[in-house]
Amino acid sequence: MINQKKLKEIMDYIEKAENPLVLFDDDPDGLCSYLLLKKIKDQAKGVVIKSSPVLDIPYLKKVEELNPDILFVFDKPLISQDFIDNIHIPIIWLDHHPIVERKGVHYYNPRFEDSKDNSPASYWVYKVINNPDLMWIAAVGSIADWHIPEFLDKFKELYPNLIGNQKSPETILFESRFGELIRIFSFLLKGGTSDIRKNIAVLLKLKDPYELLDQKTSKGKFLYNRYLRVKKQYDILLEQAKEQFDDKIILFIYPSSKTSFTSDLSNELLYRNPDKLIIVGREKGDEIKLSIRSKKLILPPMIEKALVNVKGYGGGHDHACGGNIAKDDFKAFIDNLKNQLK
Repeated sequence: MINQKKLKEIMDYIEKAENPLVLFDDDPDGLCSYLLLKKIKDQAKGVVIKSSPVLDIPYLKKVEELNPDILFVFDKPLISQDFIDNIHIPIIWLDHHPIVERKGVHYYNPRFEDSKDNSPASYWVYKVINNPDLMWIAAVGSIADWHIPEFLDKFKELYPNLIGNQKSPETILFESRFGELIRIFSFLLKGGTSDIRKNIAVLLKLKDPYELLDQKTSKGKFLYNRYLRVKKQYDILLEQAKEQFDDKIILFIYPSSKTSFTSDLSNELLYRNPDKLIIVGREKGDEIKLSIRSKKLILPPMIEKALVNVKGYGGGHDHACGGNIAKDDFKAFIDNLKNQLK
């Protein structure tokens, strides 16, 4: 957990910021973390980080351009020390991935107090701002990251018929209307930078989830139609992926395109095949970007072993990891993983 003293520290930084910048991960947890802060601090500007799990030197230019007085980083597993050393304003880093050692940053992570607590960034931003009107946004970010928040019952009272009797993250994600809302948030982060920026600007104007799910307003209709266009691409890939499996593994690699669905595909394939190791990759240049999922296997140590003599990197949570592997070494990486399943 993150204790009340630490949560108040974060809120103090938010309140005193005059021109804050938020850098956030390109998934619903990262997006919702930004939306929650922006809702109470309209001066905040947000930049989605799409290129890498590491926040590194290339983003210095964007920070210099926007000239913030405080930098918030949400849901990014790694910030390079070089990046930190070149930032001369307070950096507030709120994350829930495995802890790393860094200097010169205000680092908040529930794992400091409980190594097994990986409750998502959006959950903690909601705890910081403590605004019940924004509970639905926090619920999107939390459940998207397979975390059931303790306020779920209260959420069901406020927004009936969205979740029903579902109690687990996977059944909410794939067997409820709220699961569609989560997917909409995810798909609105797909595409070009200008489209994503427009989607986020419209999302910020929504008052409740029904406005989007039921397309009650022009804003809701606009976003829902954008979602449907992306969903067509996703559905084609999902049908192809369903055919790629053996006794223990589903391995699906698809060609590079402007849209990455590796995380979304791997989550749905795991739900449909809970007994299998799921590996979904997208070719990009000389590399293959991966999402790896398993219901039972503890993935980080397996990936670490599979990376021996392999050019690439990977890691993440116990049952959900990402990676980036050189094409020339990809077969060796997969063979190394398969050997650990025997």
